[in-house]
Amino acid sequence: MRRWRRDAVASRSSAKGCIRLRDPDIAIRAGHDADGNGFIALIRACWSAYPGIRLDVDGEMPELRALASYYGGKGGALWAAAADDRIVGMVAAARGEAGAWEICRLYVLPSLHGSGLGHRLLDQAEAYARAAGGARMMLWSDTRFDRAHRFYEKRGYVRYGPIRVLHDISNSLEFGYAKPVTGIEVLDAAAATSAVRRLAEILCACVDAGASVSYLPPLAADAARGYWKRIATEVAAGTRILLAAWDNGALIGTVMAEFASSPNQPHRVEVQKLLVHPTARRRGVARALMSRLEAEALRAGKALLTLDTRAGDAAEALYRGMGWHEAGRIPGYALSANGEPCDTIIFWKPLVASFAAAKQAC
Repeated sequence: MRRWRRDAVASRSSAKGCIRLRDPDIAIRAGHDADGNGFIALIRACWSAYPGIRLDVDGEMPELRALASYYGGKGGALWAAAADDRIVGMVAAARGEAGAWEICRLYVLPSLHGSGLGHRLLDQAEAYARAAGGARMMLWSDTRFDRAHRFYEKRGYVRYGPIRVLHDISNSLEFGYAKPVTGIEVLDAAAATSAVRRLAEILCACVDAGASVSYLPPLAADAARGYWKRIATEVAAGTRILLAAWDNGALIGTVMAEFASSPNQPHRVEVQKLLVHPTARRRGVARALMSRLEAEALRAGKALLTLDTRAGDAAEALYRGMGWHEAGRIPGYALSANGEPCDTIIFWKPLVASFAAAKQAC
């Protein structure tokens, strides 16, 4: 039987064996082969909250008895979080292909969930991978580990690729997650769905900072998540392109384009929701998102881009600097956060490589 790894920040706290520790009481150190029994006990504690998941060390995961050597042989590393000689957390990183690194076996003792230890362990593994030249982070997580999924999504990971079938005694299925360290990617429906919470946080932060993007502050988190869930369904339907931007492993920005639905406008897309988290501005992220969106629209065979923006916003200068043309201005089109009416400018931009063909078709 093929031996697979399962990664999780999983399960519920139980009264039995529950410990109370402050974050400074827990030391993260290099993992050793001699920690095997501690790693096995930790994984067993995490899996115990999920009926149907069974741990067969000798039959399926014998590497747990010498895990440091196992990851060392893969050009990676292993860490253990210890408190009073007890293993309470673990994580590993292994070198993949084409600059990718896999984050493996992230576990935290259930009674320590919410303590910040999971973030510390993931920070350790990601920093190691980046120092080794890693440009992309990947991981696998059992489809039953909902808590783990929320944790990874909070850290900027999005669903990637098909579900993996392990053919093990637990009948395990796994979601793939990935993110670039820095860069912009197109999100498919699965990635868009898994990014809903983070995109909602970005939208709320931008609205609170005064952005004119259809909402007024304070924007409730539930409303923001509902908006992005609707967008994910439209991505699945193929009616829009959704991009996301990462910097230093954090998902910090987004933009999208909606395909025009009118039969006489198959060549046009409307650019919407160019958002960069307020803490990540002035790094060129918005310009990079717009450049990539233009390339993706061109790849989709589109010839004309349109958008609107509040007059006087920083976005106006960005669009003008990127070659967008003003089509007109609508006075008092939308209200600002303080209730004052603001002008909106309509912009358009041809995609040179396909605009001539679109005109000829007309």
